[in-house]
Amino acid sequence: MRNPCVAHRGWSSLAPENTLAALRLAADAPDIGWAEIDVQLSSDGVPVLLHDRRLRRTAGGSRKEPGDLTAAQLARLDAGSWFSSRYRGEPVPTLAQVLCELGGRLRFNIELKRHGGPDGLEEKVLAAVREAGMEQRCVLTSFSRGALLRLRELGGTVPTGLIADSWSSRLPEELPALGCSLLSIDYRALNRERLRSLRERGLRVMAWTIDDYRIIRQYALMDDRLMICTNDPARWREAMRSLPQPDRIED
Repeated sequence: MRNPCVAHRGWSSLAPENTLAALRLAADAPDIGWAEIDVQLSSDGVPVLLHDRRLRRTAGGSRKEPGDLTAAQLARLDAGSWFSSRYRGEPVPTLAQVLCELGGRLRFNIELKRHGGPDGLEEKVLAAVREAGMEQRCVLTSFSRGALLRLRELGGTVPTGLIADSWSSRLPEELPALGCSLLSIDYRALNRERLRSLRERGLRVMAWTIDDYRIIRQYALMDDRLMICTNDPARWREAMRSLPQPDRIED
């Protein structure tokens, strides 16, 4: 299928973001190949799925940060009630749990969140990916150029990508210098010319975060290889069904 869908923090319009519940919904859909997740370190150095600097919004209202608690303590928090009472008691999962359960059904765009906390985020995430045998089914992304350079220093075969919220004419040259094969960027920063420039250099592009049918369709028509990151894969599916399918299949 053209324009691969990347379920943003899982199917986060139907279940609480960055939980196994949201990721299982994405994995159960036969046409969704990717999920985007956010990873930070617990106080004992375990990669866990959380987006914010603090736990307050999605993990039980605490003002603490993920790095203040162990992975076991984080797992006891309620990461679902803020979304719906149906998901009361949904735990904060570890990256290892997610990859072990769903790695055979989804590929993962793993965003490294450098909010502070313990050192060694890059090493710990790489180790979890390798332990799960997911080196070729994940891409590690970050806004932090320092994190991407550290990943390059650590070596290995896991692809990496830079996250950007605006366009710079330097990006097509900067990405290879960072060792990146993917650009993850706010969709509003893209146009046909920029997509063509990136594609000519062999770079993949993911546009985030698009939930409107008409806008998904508009950007898909610019480039049938553009990855669409969305909170609502149903809207992506509706848009794709309205478009001609290319001869090749993009994973």
